[in-house]
Amino acid sequence: MLLQDKVAVVTGGARGMGLAISLKFAENGCSVVVADLNFDRARETVEAVEALGTRAMAVRTDITDSNSVNQMVNRTIDAFDRIDILVNNAGGVPGTKGTGNSDSITEEEWDRVVNLNLKGPFLVTRAVLPHMKQRGRGKIIFISSMGAVNPTVSVLHYHAAKAGVLGFAKNLAFELAPRHIHVNTIVPGPVETDFWDALMPPGEARKTFLQVMAKHEVPMERMGQPEDIAGPALFLASDLSDFVTGQIIFSAGGQPLLSRSATFNIENYLKNHEF
Repeated sequence: MLLQDKVAVVTGGARGMGLAISLKFAENGCSVVVADLNFDRARETVEAVEALGTRAMAVRTDITDSNSVNQMVNRTIDAFDRIDILVNNAGGVPGTKGTGNSDSITEEEWDRVVNLNLKGPFLVTRAVLPHMKQRGRGKIIFISSMGAVNPTVSVLHYHAAKAGVLGFAKNLAFELAPRHIHVNTIVPGPVETDFWDALMPPGEARKTFLQVMAKHEVPMERMGQPEDIAGPALFLASDLSDFVTGQIIFSAGGQPLLSRSATFNIENYLKNHEF
């Protein structure tokens, strides 16, 4: 029970990595606030968390809207009296169909994706920090992307925003270290979630694609699973990491060990296969 009696806010906690993190935290005694636009799915996560014996609450939250964020934080404080842990997980490329190179990207799409993946985590963090500062401790975890440091496909807005997350987290860690608020980032490798829906529909073709990509791009030769991100998140949220801040953990099956020339080119694969 590494998080006994703690309270965590997990944005995007209704599915994928956020769901896995919420459940892993609950297994370790943590109460969880599931902040997600998909309220029905968030309530399903709450039921799963409560089945593990801890408290939970679903709050429909648009992380790009400061009013929505502030309401979520206020409801959390009203219900649980504090926030010990914040996981900035919500993000993605909804509606882009996996595109975003310099030929296709539009200003509207840039703004929408950057707002979701960079402005959103800023707004949530800004709203939570006064409560952590008041208590004199806290754990903040950001989720970035391997594409921020070693892209295999051009998704300019998403990767730029996730690179911004790395800089934002590093600066926050430096600023907040004297206040005993720890700030760290997890960089996932390819993880099998519905994130891939923006690139290709579920089915045998996608299954084959993910297998081929993992074989070429991940030294462990498998796709990551949401639970592979939940484990590092638990470490960073717990007292085990009390002397750790400003760090980046690559949970990527050894992917950063590959040379750039050895990585799998997603764009070339997609051009030659039908989905």
